[in-house]
Amino acid sequence: MAEATSEVQGQGASASSSSAARRFLKATELDTRMLGMLGALTVIWLGFHFLSDGLFLTPRNLWNLSVQSASIAIMSTGMVLVIVTRNIDLSVGSLLGFIGMVMGVTQTEFLPDLLGFGHPATWVLALGMGILVGAVIGAVQGYIIAFLGVPAFIVTLGGLLVWRGAAWWVTSGRTVAPMDTTFRLIGGGPQGAIGSTWSWIVGLIACAALVVSLVVSRNQRRKFHFPLRPLWAEGFLGTVGCALILGFVWVVNSYPWPSGIVRRYAEENNIAVPDGGLFIAHGIAIPVLIALGVGVVMSFITLRTRFGRYVFAIGGNPEAAELAGINTRWVVMKIFILMGVLVAIASAISTARLNAATNAMGTLDELLVIAAAVIGGTSLGGGVGTIAGAMIGAVLMQSLATGMILLGVDTPLQNIVVGLVLVVAVWLDSIYRKRVQ
Repeated sequence: MAEATSEVQGQGASASSSSAARRFLKATELDTRMLGMLGALTVIWLGFHFLSDGLFLTPRNLWNLSVQSASIAIMSTGMVLVIVTRNIDLSVGSLLGFIGMVMGVTQTEFLPDLLGFGHPATWVLALGMGILVGAVIGAVQGYIIAFLGVPAFIVTLGGLLVWRGAAWWVTSGRTVAPMDTTFRLIGGGPQGAIGSTWSWIVGLIACAALVVSLVVSRNQRRKFHFPLRPLWAEGFLGTVGCALILGFVWVVNSYPWPSGIVRRYAEENNIAVPDGGLFIAHGIAIPVLIALGVGVVMSFITLRTRFGRYVFAIGGNPEAAELAGINTRWVVMKIFILMGVLVAIASAISTARLNAATNAMGTLDELLVIAAAVIGGTSLGGGVGTIAGAMIGAVLMQSLATGMILLGVDTPLQNIVVGLVLVVAVWLDSIYRKRVQ
């Protein structure tokens, strides 16, 4: 009798805790899939930190991880829209390499003949050329898919081969280097970061923007008589969000410049180096700022614009969207134009970080971008996806790669792990969709 009573009490406690968790999630409106992904990312980080004898969760590794994730994160935001509309883009890796080669040739061979070496407009014109090429190629592929009716898989598979070959053709296989001095800042490095003071300023501005967005959202809900989150839930979201932002700033400001670079910098600026050395923090890297800016803009496009609503309407039910008067073909074409522009931005970051345009650049990036979007909650069945989830998925994929490099795992085994993660992510997505239905 006592055992039965204790069992009933245990079941009651379990049900009570489960009910409390459900009430918490309902009050805060947190996405359970997002929480699961963040939990998986935490487990991966802690696991690699333990296996690498404390090398993973260090300011240096986390700073490099953020820079390395930037280009994949940027492309994954566009891939979300592509997959949401039940399409796919297999050409992003090859296109990144081709655009990188175009930007490299533009600033090392064409512009020096016209403007001279070191002209301040070189990096602007090179970047503009890359974005223009990306938009045109995206428009061509989008037109073939949307207006000529050729499946996106076939068009972009052809693009994978065409643009990889075109990258080689531009320079007959040569590596193009070095890049313009200002252009290189886009790729990060000690000079390609904003430093400690500006990082704290950016962090405080981001915290203020988060608080303002919560207040505005609450006022909008009250205006249209939508259900309001409890005040404690609003405070919780604001507190946790600001803590994560300021924690990130603290980490990047804890990573100093290498001693050799500090010494040269001190000599060039007549700064006395104390006995204990001179600590100069990297701060937030410019490519990370670009990626975060792209994430904010893409989130606004998907959540706050008519175009974003059309994208999800097409993904949910293409026939109903067309009957509702949406020009579905033009929307799809615009998605691929946007994808081309995002690939160009990612290509600029990759080229600047390497300080060279190579024929191998972007190889297998299409796998990482698609995996990041799917792991981030974008359903291959269409109609479901988030920008923030895709960017976290990009960090997760890069975390796997970085962790395996720290552990000395061979490249073939790294590819096996990435492939398995992608398959598992699609499997979990299919299970989730069945449960929702």
